[in-house]
Amino acid sequence: MLGGFTKDLGIDLGTANTLVYVRGKGIVVREPSVVAIRTDTKTIEAVGESAKKMIGRTPGNIRAIRPMKDGVIADFDTTATMIKYFIRQAQKQRSMFQRHPNVMICVPSGITAVEQRAVEDATKQAGAREAYIIEEPFAAAIGADLPVWEPTGSMVVDIGGGTTEVAVISLGGIVTSRSVRVAGDEMDESIIQYIKRQYNLMIGERTAEQLKMDIGSALPLDPAENMEIRGRDLVTGLPKTITITSDEISEALADTVGAMIEAVKVTLEKCPPELAADIMDRGIVLTGGGALLRNLDKLLARETGMPVIVAENPLDCVAVGTGKALENIHRFKSRGGMSLRSKR
Repeated sequence: MLGGFTKDLGIDLGTANTLVYVRGKGIVVREPSVVAIRTDTKTIEAVGESAKKMIGRTPGNIRAIRPMKDGVIADFDTTATMIKYFIRQAQKQRSMFQRHPNVMICVPSGITAVEQRAVEDATKQAGAREAYIIEEPFAAAIGADLPVWEPTGSMVVDIGGGTTEVAVISLGGIVTSRSVRVAGDEMDESIIQYIKRQYNLMIGERTAEQLKMDIGSALPLDPAENMEIRGRDLVTGLPKTITITSDEISEALADTVGAMIEAVKVTLEKCPPELAADIMDRGIVLTGGGALLRNLDKLLARETGMPVIVAENPLDCVAVGTGKALENIHRFKSRGGMSLRSKR
């Protein structure tokens, strides 16, 4: 079967996680965007889940780094190596006749031309035959099954690790959008700083992320929940255990969540009235890992006065949308819209 030799890929290259969608198979790779490097030999020690386990636990000669920051490439060579690893993972049963795949990769809507070129070059260096760029909120809208090709307004809020993407989409293109570099990582940092201020306790990124996932909420919970955490006491320098409540985490996240809601409001203000009416009917769709923060949909609905829906599989929306865009690439080519650009 000739189709078997040309498995094209859709990659959601995220700040926190990378997902790879294989045409005809669905999502086959789901790994953290983390690489562990030996500083003395400059060789790659681990990539993905095994590298993430090393964060904050490495000896002097190994560094566990995230080569993506705020949705864009912070370390070019490491990102290219990471993409190559994920492409190999997705093509484990690779045939000797199989050519290099076409790769569609998503980027934040607020990306500059230089940052976009870096993503294209890294993808080609990793072994892609052709690199296509799709904007993240557009991919998220396709993955959430919104009617992006119809003459009707759809609004998507994609909260990833590095950026929050807000966009209004109609007729296969982005009408108005806003990209702010405030998202999941910023939430974790807010929790770290809050606990440092309140308790003189230093905790790591992984502990902060666990707090956010287990007891985090955009609004105070009733009844409140507790969680025991361990960190280093900044006064004595010794390990210490404390109990944190969900109300404290809500307080710690207030500013970050407020910045995301502000981005939604600004986008709505720029939205043409006809499309605003469509969004009022359909609601705002939340995608990305940040959409899983409890009560975020309720807070956003309260602040905007619009219905808010969390997509069915928010973590997978961008990757699925990128893959579906590959399967409908003729629609992009014929429309030549702003949502997809190919490197010639």
